[in-house]
Amino acid sequence: MSLYQDIAEQTEKLIVDGTLRAGDRLPSVRQACRIHDISPITVTQAYYQLESRGLIEARPRSGYFVRARLGRSLPEPGMTHPVGGSTQLQVSDFIFQILDSVRDPSVVPLGSSFPSPYLFPLDKLGRFLASAARKFDPLATVTDLPPGNEELRRQLALRYLAHGASVSPQEIVITSGAMEGLNLCLQAVTKPGDLIAVESPTFYAGLQASERLGLQVIEIPSHPREGVSLTALADALRQHPVKACLLMLNFANPTASLVTDERKKALLELLYRHQVPLIEDDVYAELYFGRQAPLCSKAADPDGLVMHVSSFSKCLAPGYRLGWVAAGRYARQIQRLKLSTSLATTGPVQIALAEYLKHGAYENHLRQLRRRLAEQEAMLVAAVERHFPAGTRLARPQGGYFLWLELPPQVDTLLLHQQALSRGISIAPGPIFSAKREFSHYLRLNFGHPESPSQQEAMATLGQLIASQL
Repeated sequence: MSLYQDIAEQTEKLIVDGTLRAGDRLPSVRQACRIHDISPITVTQAYYQLESRGLIEARPRSGYFVRARLGRSLPEPGMTHPVGGSTQLQVSDFIFQILDSVRDPSVVPLGSSFPSPYLFPLDKLGRFLASAARKFDPLATVTDLPPGNEELRRQLALRYLAHGASVSPQEIVITSGAMEGLNLCLQAVTKPGDLIAVESPTFYAGLQASERLGLQVIEIPSHPREGVSLTALADALRQHPVKACLLMLNFANPTASLVTDERKKALLELLYRHQVPLIEDDVYAELYFGRQAPLCSKAADPDGLVMHVSSFSKCLAPGYRLGWVAAGRYARQIQRLKLSTSLATTGPVQIALAEYLKHGAYENHLRQLRRRLAEQEAMLVAAVERHFPAGTRLARPQGGYFLWLELPPQVDTLLLHQQALSRGISIAPGPIFSAKREFSHYLRLNFGHPESPSQQEAMATLGQLIASQL
């Protein structure tokens, strides 16, 4: 970690602990240089990072001061309480109706599921892809059939190793995005009519995949900061014939909740006792704001019960549609399912990303991406505080690019969605994240797009529309 990041983290800890309080003045740049024996540019970088996170503010001719913590004035939503029992899914038409209405690029994309494509090194990736296409070996049409390109799987295994997990390239199956990976995992361990457990709220694409496969779901309560309730999950496993758990443990969509390392280990121990596989949708794990990456579940999976699904779509290469499954004991089944459904993932894309990981600047890109997302999160939270009415609740995320908001109970976010869309603004209304269409006064907002005048105007308009329903 850079020296300026160390200084920024030390100062942030003092603010979080209450040693430095709102209104307190920080040491001047010159004083901080003497205190830490560092250069002015290092102090300036540290203060800029703290300012971008909304922790401090610069006052002309006065210096830097601790500001009131953004989000502290807004209380946090509580644990969810989904209606009990399993559900036969009928959500796809409803979800498609919502999603089809927000494809227009002129719409302010607060409801988008994707970050801005301009945050990614697409030009550099394009050069790797062009080279891979020019040098493409015709034999690769056979050798790169599932489980996929050998060098790419080796590079992914090295990424796992860097996160403390020993994953063999042989258990990694390359897929056409994470969604294909999730579908293959569900097919590997369930049959129509089976019951799976999902958190509530949950990502709508998992509900759509489950509906397509004829599965039923039981929704498990979750906390918007801490994630799925282990107590409720344990009760569900005792009382119902759950065949698999489909969960997001790192910066879940839509809540951005993060299951702590200790609770992840307890979750895996619980699933081992019941021999219920975990299908983990982990596409946001690289987008953490803190000092360390969250625990990789495969690092605590000695028996191969975890099917770890991820992709490059959210952290490196949107549009390339390349994902993978670290499938553990289910690797052979998933490889065969991949062959029998889509046959293979595009060869040149696999080769290009393998070469990028091998020779590119992936870690540097990720550091810049995390910093940008953290800055944008602080700005969107500030806009929520400025424009949304009393009674709004949110949990500050520790990564990803989503804010999950609870609005006053009178607000109907499906109506809000329609009103906002007519004004060129998309949002993601809460009911699309529930099998039973709960969360009628919740919404998800995307801070993965840089702040702009149109976004500022959109947030002001949303605040007015919400207030009009009260």
